[in-house]
Amino acid sequence: MLEVNGINAYYGRAHILHDVSLGVGGGEVVALLGRNGSGKTTTLKTIMQIVPPETGSVHFDGEAITSLATYKVCRKGIGYVPEDRRIFSNLSVAKNLEAGRLPARAGLAEWTEDKLFKLFPNLRERRGNLGHQLSGGEQQMLSIARTLMGNPKLLLLDEPSEGIAPVIVEQMVRTIAELKTQGLSILLSEQNLHFARLVADRAYILETGSIKFAGTLQELESRPEVRDAFLAV
Repeated sequence: MLEVNGINAYYGRAHILHDVSLGVGGGEVVALLGRNGSGKTTTLKTIMQIVPPETGSVHFDGEAITSLATYKVCRKGIGYVPEDRRIFSNLSVAKNLEAGRLPARAGLAEWTEDKLFKLFPNLRERRGNLGHQLSGGEQQMLSIARTLMGNPKLLLLDEPSEGIAPVIVEQMVRTIAELKTQGLSILLSEQNLHFARLVADRAYILETGSIKFAGTLQELESRPEVRDAFLAV
């Protein structure tokens, strides 16, 4: 579904991503692992064309999207949940969801407010609350739910377990498992290897903007020297 081939990305003169290649299959959950500053967020932003790559290509559903504007990438069916959530703090939960609405896609079940409230029961209880009245975990749920209102085929999640309570992390694990059963493909960036183990089929490890490992979580577990070199604090 997603193919990233040899992308190089810069911030000004700083070379951030070095020939990064990765892929995500239909209905697959893939983790992009690495320490802070390894290039995970930049990789997601490059896929979304927020940070267009200098070289390399990004294909989605067999179509090149490298030169598209970000809003067109979104309309093709890629949903992006940034690390800082970007909810509308002065709008209610219900209005935040409505702001994310896009038409249903052929062959995919449409996400509705009712379906999202079943997935995130906390949000049903807080339906009339403003964004700034929610906890950090609830804001994370709302950011994901609003993105799902766009009926994406592929979901990009940036640090979904960062800074939220353990009970919400457990709920996030169940949520990702449920999204997978519905056929949604997910690429998530994570520092938390334990979280990745619970949700991902495969993983890539980024270090200083280069891919250092690609394989299943089981293969990663069998190579503690890789885990210790690139993921240990």
